[in-house]
Amino acid sequence: MSKVGSTLSSSKNGDNQSLFKAILDVMREEQDKIRLGGGTIAIEKQHNKGRLTARERIEHLIDPNSDFFEFGLYAAYGMYEEYGSPAASGTLIGIGSVSGQSCMIVANDATVKAGAYFEVTLKKTLRAQKIALENNIPIIYLVDSAGVFLPLQDQVFPDEGHFGSIFYNNARMSALGIPQIACVMGPCVAGGAYLPVMCDKYIIVEGASMFLAGPALVKAAIGQEIDQDTLGGANTHSAISGTTDFHEPDDMSGLERIRKIIDHINLPTERAFRQSEEIGPDYPAEDLYKIFNPESTGQYDVLEIIARIVDGSNFEEFKSSYGKTLVCGTAKIGGMNVGIVANQRNIQRSESGEMQMGGVIYSDSSDKAARFIMNCNQDRIPLIFLHDVNGFMVGKTSEWGGIAKDGAKMVNAVANSIVPKITLVLGGSYGAGNYALSGRAYNPRFMFAWPSAKIAVMGGDQAAKTLSQIKLAKMGDVDESTKQKIYDDIKSTYEIQSDPRYAAARMWVDEIIDPAETRKVLIRSLKIVNHQTKMPSPNFGVLQV
Repeated sequence: MSKVGSTLSSSKNGDNQSLFKAILDVMREEQDKIRLGGGTIAIEKQHNKGRLTARERIEHLIDPNSDFFEFGLYAAYGMYEEYGSPAASGTLIGIGSVSGQSCMIVANDATVKAGAYFEVTLKKTLRAQKIALENNIPIIYLVDSAGVFLPLQDQVFPDEGHFGSIFYNNARMSALGIPQIACVMGPCVAGGAYLPVMCDKYIIVEGASMFLAGPALVKAAIGQEIDQDTLGGANTHSAISGTTDFHEPDDMSGLERIRKIIDHINLPTERAFRQSEEIGPDYPAEDLYKIFNPESTGQYDVLEIIARIVDGSNFEEFKSSYGKTLVCGTAKIGGMNVGIVANQRNIQRSESGEMQMGGVIYSDSSDKAARFIMNCNQDRIPLIFLHDVNGFMVGKTSEWGGIAKDGAKMVNAVANSIVPKITLVLGGSYGAGNYALSGRAYNPRFMFAWPSAKIAVMGGDQAAKTLSQIKLAKMGDVDESTKQKIYDDIKSTYEIQSDPRYAAARMWVDEIIDPAETRKVLIRSLKIVNHQTKMPSPNFGVLQV
């Protein structure tokens, strides 16, 4: 393997480091606030009921000295403001080690709107199920929810990807042999009552309840008066209906029961990809703050970033002198073989003498990447995509040179790739470049973003220039201040919508991560995808040549 990277001077790009620190400080404050869920008063109310919070339940469930690999912390951020902007969408999801086994955990946060489901809450829950399904890992539900958020029922009930999809996935995962365990630790009402019943193992904790219709609705519907516990309490479903498998006295006992169940399941030990001894990079992860300007990407050598992520800073570049605006090559991360496709941000000169802008995908780089992606599929090597892309090259020369067909070739290769894909957005992820580098629509197993990420159809400045011209053409003669205001308003909207928190709020990315944690996050992700052992043979259909 070939060494990449160089030692940075302590003074080099110190401004970049300061900018990143300031951004990260703000985001850490935001994240700390989100982790409080409904706030200290709501947490106290939960404790007064004799119940743990969602985060406390997860902490006690996972193995000692292990950590919770959380996704969707920013879910619903800045959304549903008229309803109090539910922190983390009122549900926590992530992967933790339970009795030595990686498990997906879904935990309703009763301190946030009583754990009710908004549309983003559903999207987050379905994302958890998809991760468990794709990577063949058990899923655990810690249920404590009032059900659908009724003022917005039209956004969560009838459509594809709405509440019914949860139960559909329950049925499919059970048929595929993926273990599902539910522990009802609070209310479980209406349609939500089907979730624990459709799991392989069902635990209920004393004081919790489950019913299709609560006492008030029962009285209204059939005139029957009955209290909540008699209708659907723990004893009712354990001793009378026989719906539950285990009846536990409290939260801690319920969590321990889950641990015992996982411990008694004979789960597959085979792994999809071989793993050798892990070797750390030659350079410190903190260098990533210096290499990259979080506010204005500019030029940099992406090999310097790769050198601080891969084992031993060893990277075997593919077609290094061809299609230079995309860097492709193989390496090891955490001892596991990976293929990397990354935007090169430095200005490049092709062998024919053409100057090529960094961060732009040209015909030759599309052609190279398509071939590399197909090679990785042939060799069963997971793919990692590093985004800092402005899009595909435009103009007469590119169109005449067949940029559309070459771009389509790359998009085809990404879409039909059967190996796990992990996507990380470093800077820009604009236009069709997002698609070609396995954006969310192309089903990466995981998708992460740095705080510096920008995800949109185009940059704010480009959008403002284009849209303001269209708007002004309809308005006739206007003064310069009006022109400027129109431009500024459009640019501001695009900047808000391209912010990584906007993307994370809508689950377009799984999590926003600290650049210094990149290698750790990638290793964790690779270990999860390694649980999938069955892959179809690659088939790339019709390719434009």
